[in-house]
Amino acid sequence: MRSDETGGSLPTRRRLLGAMASIAGASAAYLNAETPLVAAEPPGLPTVPAPEQLFASARLRDCKARRSSSWDRSGGNNDAVPVEPGKSAVVLEASGSGVVTHLWFTINSSDPMHLKNLVLRAWWDGEATPSVEAPIGDFFGLGLGEYFVYQSELLAVASIKALNAYFKMPFATSARMTVTNEGRIRTDSLYFAVDYVTLPQLPEGLGRFHAQYRQAAPCKGEINDWTNEYTPAVNDRKNLSGEGNYVFLEATGRGHFLGVTHSVLQNQDGWFGEGDDMIFIDGDAAPTINGTGTEDYYNGAWSFGDQPFAYQHNGVPFIANPSRIGGRYCLYRWHTESPLAFEKSIRVTMEHGHANHRSDNFYTTAYWYQAEPHAAFPALPEPVDRVPRNYRVGGAGPASPPSR
Repeated sequence: MRSDETGGSLPTRRRLLGAMASIAGASAAYLNAETPLVAAEPPGLPTVPAPEQLFASARLRDCKARRSSSWDRSGGNNDAVPVEPGKSAVVLEASGSGVVTHLWFTINSSDPMHLKNLVLRAWWDGEATPSVEAPIGDFFGLGLGEYFVYQSELLAVASIKALNAYFKMPFATSARMTVTNEGRIRTDSLYFAVDYVTLPQLPEGLGRFHAQYRQAAPCKGEINDWTNEYTPAVNDRKNLSGEGNYVFLEATGRGHFLGVTHSVLQNQDGWFGEGDDMIFIDGDAAPTINGTGTEDYYNGAWSFGDQPFAYQHNGVPFIANPSRIGGRYCLYRWHTESPLAFEKSIRVTMEHGHANHRSDNFYTTAYWYQAEPHAAFPALPEPVDRVPRNYRVGGAGPASPPSR
């Protein structure tokens, strides 16, 4: 019997070819059948609806887009308003139900501290006291009175000096927003655009947006006779209760904490961090949540390597002269991936240095949602006290740090 070159016999090869032809014929019959066969679903698997995000962009909406802006009502190009010292510009006045979706400002002022002297306030649903109160620079993360460009999920500063916020701010009956000049120099041009939508009514269960400014200039250091933060006098200190911590926010009622912007001016040499975040929820005597260090709360590590960065949820977009007297940092952290919910109260705090050994300046704005009414805000510091400057506090570095 003759074999082919590969060693297989011809009858064997013919049988193989015949089998392949039979398979091909069966396949053709299947493809040409009037009623094609359908593979059966495995038994017991539930039917899963298509995900909502598949349709989110295309879903038709029962809302109307609106904008309150500083456009020139004459049709000219003078698209800004001046704000005299002691006066306020109304940047939003709306009635009915709606949601503010975007804020944009840019400012022309000869006041070198206009970011600290202009104060943003907002009231929802006719409330007597504002739910938003912060110097405009601090609200947008520029807590040292200086501009820099950065991008995050909820705040962004675009080139040049363009302030943007993307918080959702619902209101049921009315919304009012103002910018007040608490300085002594006229703001020549305040440009603004407040984008919002109107709705037939709000759904149930919505908190109202809040933003609150606080500062400690300086923080009250527990000790001032240290020269090295790693000596036993500092490192061996203990803090389990949070007593003496810097307080970002104290709120009562039901809501959730969304995040914070935090600016630091160093009054002492060395790394300003190592302060743990301690968050007390619903009256817990001990911290409900304990952190491991300042840079860790802001989702960085190892004193940020003295390198600025800005991400969706966290960042330190501004660092200057780090770890020295006069060192400056601006930081932020958004908890949008998991807002910190509270039913009765929340107290958000952080140590200033390990066990509160440092005496740097902290300037912060906390952001949260809650059911009204909200607790009274602390009094806003006077404009002169909001201006960042160094203080003589002892600790590491020269005995008398220079003033900025």
